[in-house]
Amino acid sequence: MSNSLLINQLKQLEQEHRDLDEILIQLQEKSTVDFLQIRRTKKRKLVLKDKINYLKNYIEPDIIA
Repeated sequence: MSNSLLINQLKQLEQEHRDLDEILIQLQEKSTVDFLQIRRTKKRKLVLKDKINYLKNYIEPDIIA
């Protein structure tokens, strides 16, 4: 896969991660809190963070000298 495709995918994942931040803020501000939905959203956010870190390392690996 080319770097430009990977970078585009990375940008999409980062945007989705930010969107989930906003959703979590909105969920926590509601007077009726849905803990299950909050937990699922946080879990999805963690999965995205792992994918983001994987792509970042794949695109630009840390080289330990």
